[in-house]
Amino acid sequence: MCGAPEQTPTLPAGIDIEKETVIYGTVSKGDSPVAGAYVRLLDGTGEFTAEVVTSATGDFRFFAAPGSWTLSVLHRDGKVRREVQATAPGLLQVSLELQ
Repeated sequence: MCGAPEQTPTLPAGIDIEKETVIYGTVSKGDSPVAGAYVRLLDGTGEFTAEVVTSATGDFRFFAAPGSWTLSVLHRDGKVRREVQATAPGLLQVSLELQ
């Protein structure tokens, strides 16, 4: 089987993924990326922490700490909510599909 290597986000200079936790990924609907979706990062108690808007290719990225997080996506074409566990510093890739 042949396939492309796993892709990682382009991070700003000076980011040390041995010390930083980066939660990143894409929002899609079917096979299409969703641009302009609001992705919210909620902490372990459900409190709002941050919000970003997806890029033209459906990409989002948060810098967080290890722990329990919830990603909540709102868009005119649907929504999705997903709990994630960042167990240690590093990259945590999450794909979110609108329902």
